[in-house]
Amino acid sequence: MKLTDLFLAQLEREAKVTRRALERVPDGRKDFKPHEKSMPFGYLATLVASMPSWIALAITLDELDINPPGGSKYRPKDVSTNAELVQMGEEAVEKARAALKGTNDDYLMTRWKLLAAGKVMAEDPRHVVIADTFTHLAHHRGQMTVYLRLNGAQVPSVYGPSADDKGFA
Repeated sequence: MKLTDLFLAQLEREAKVTRRALERVPDGRKDFKPHEKSMPFGYLATLVASMPSWIALAITLDELDINPPGGSKYRPKDVSTNAELVQMGEEAVEKARAALKGTNDDYLMTRWKLLAAGKVMAEDPRHVVIADTFTHLAHHRGQMTVYLRLNGAQVPSVYGPSADDKGFA
């Protein structure tokens, strides 16, 4: 199996469960934080929604500076409603899907750099960056399910049943 096929299949599985989680984010709770050190719910939800687009960045760019000298830090687009959040997620998945369909396994073996203020923070083959993006997405989506629970929203099944959703993802 080619890496591109493997990643496309994983993207489709993750997109489905991520969408179910995003659909349950309540409107009007953007500023909710379970702890003073936690990120606000709105930021976390937009981060989760936008993360699949990072796959496209790893394919279409040779490097990304998340805090470029003289520029601004990475911030996901701010959205006001749940519908906008779900749409953001769909657009991010489509960007990832298109990038994966437009590349090949040889290219995924080439190196990619993550920088902060011009300093190299990580340099890995693109296929490693993509695999790590899926792991990162799962981590933050898991955080988001805790926020959902604390806000009285139903938690969807992700990799197995939840207390609210007995079906499997």
